This record gives sequence, structure tokens and C-alpha cells, in this order.
Amino acid sequence: MPNILTEKNNKKTQNIDLMDTTSIIKTINNEDKKVAKAIEKALPEIAQTVDIITDSFLKGGRLAYFGAGTSGRLGILDASECWPTFSAPADMISGYIAGGDYALKHSIEGAEDDKEEALEHISDFKPTKKDVVIGISASGNPQYILTILEEAKKHGAKTIGITSNPHAKLKSIADITITTPVGPEVITGSSRMKSGTAQKMVLNMLSTASMIKIGKTYGNYMIDLQPVCTKLIERANRIIAEICKIPVAKADKYRIKAENNVKTACVMYIKQCSKKEAERLLKTHNGILRKVLQNEKIS
Repeated sequence: MPNILTEKNNKKTQNIDLMDTTSIIKTINNEDKKVAKAIEKALPEIAQTVDIITDSFLKGGRLAYFGAGTSGRLGILDASECWPTFSAPADMISGYIAGGDYALKHSIEGAEDDKEEALEHISDFKPTKKDVVIGISASGNPQYILTILEEAKKHGAKTIGITSNPHAKLKSIADITITTPVGPEVITGSSRMKSGTAQKMVLNMLSTASMIKIGKTYGNYMIDLQPVCTKLIERANRIIAEICKIPVAKADKYRIKAENNVKTACVMYIKQCSKKEAERLLKTHNGILRKVLQNEKIS
């Protein structure tokens, strides 16, 4: 039997091709229930990683995800969603996939063994001591990922590995390894399933918790969202209205005055000040709305 957990045969699904539809999806659902439990065991390492990422951001550092196949696509997905959700600049969180952009829509399986491309990608990122590099891989063994982590360490960057394999080679390289042993996949070797789900959940935690810790939320409101469509404009107005305890119509007027910046709009209303003064107050408090408003009573 292989020593890679994600490549082992799942005894509970050996006859899945003989099951009826309901039995197939129930089986998949039962296997998926194991993902959250596997992640729970890795919470200490996830918390450590969040603190490292937060410290990096506060020092002007960057975060980069690297992966092949499903892992690379999930890293790019998480990185790309941080701008609309948190207004995180593109160079603050980035994602790379073995095989390049073409691999986002097409399978390039041999790319995970490409050391030369790994060297090109890490050279493009230009890691420094302030940065964090995360290698994502179900097996934790592809040469692409190992090379990325090795090169990042040479430049002093903090290195993190995310894998579903307790025996992953990347564990000997990464400063911290987040291991989510979800067990054999429903379809043997199909790491886009439980392993991919685990990776998505871990990445959600890492980026969201880090953004919370650098002041990108107020309570559970995404106050740094980009109101670039009707849905997001309406969401921005609701957030302003609820924080300031004013009607949505009034919130809309303040959003417009603040040129679509939710935090600025809230400060303008609560402090009854100009846009320029609101921006100054936010800059003084590193953009953290709670610090600007902490002594204010909102009636």
C-alpha cells in the first residue's frame, strides 16, 4: 500500500459503482463529515500561521500561495477573493499554480514535478524576510512545492505547508505544517474531494482571521468591501446603516459622500466631520474603525 494517505483505497467506497444515486451521495456526504474533524486537530498550527501572516502584513509583508492542480487553483481563488472582500491589494496576497494560468482551466499533471518552473515562480514573487510563502499540496511531495519552500527559506521568508499527508516531504522544509489527515478519498487518489475541501476551509481561516486581526472588519461586518455592483452597494449601505443606526437611505448618502468607502462614511456620520477629516482619523489609527470609534456612543 502507498505511504501517501490520499492515494490509499477507501474500503467504504469499494463498491460505489454498484450503489444507487442516493447511496452514492450519502457515502460522499459521510466522508465529507470527516473534513472538519481533521481540521480541528490542526487548529494550533492554523492559529500559529495566522499570527505569522498578521505580523507580516503589519510589517508591510506579503503572502503568496503556491500549488499544483486543485491546490494551486484553490490558492489563487483565495488570493483573488481578498480584494473584493477586504480591499487587499493584489500584491498583498497572490497565488501561483504549476503550469501557469493555462493550468487554471486545464489539467497539466506533469507540472507538479517541474523544478524549473518553481524557480521561475519564486523568482517572480521575490520573497523577502517580511513575507510568508505557503505551499499547498494534498500529498505534500511534488517537486514544484518542495522547490518553492526551499527557495523561499533561502530568502528568509516564513514557510508554511498545507497537506493531507502526515508523511509529506514538505514537513521537513516548512517552518509550520498544517496537516489535515482526511483519510482515503471516495475515489482513490481524487484529492480534489476531501483534501481539496480541507484546503479550502484552511485557506478561508488563514486569510479571514488575518484580515480580522489587521482591522479589515468591524465586528463581523466586512467594512473594507468594494461596492462595485448593485449587490455590494446595497450591502455597503446596510453595513453603514447598522453601524451608525441610521436609515438605509441616509446611509446611501454618506456612502456617496465618502466615495464608496464604508469606513469613511461611518466616521463622517458618527464624528460629524468631513471626508478629509474622517480619512485623517482612520490613517491615524491604521485604518482600524473600532479604534476611531471606541470612545463614541452610537445612540
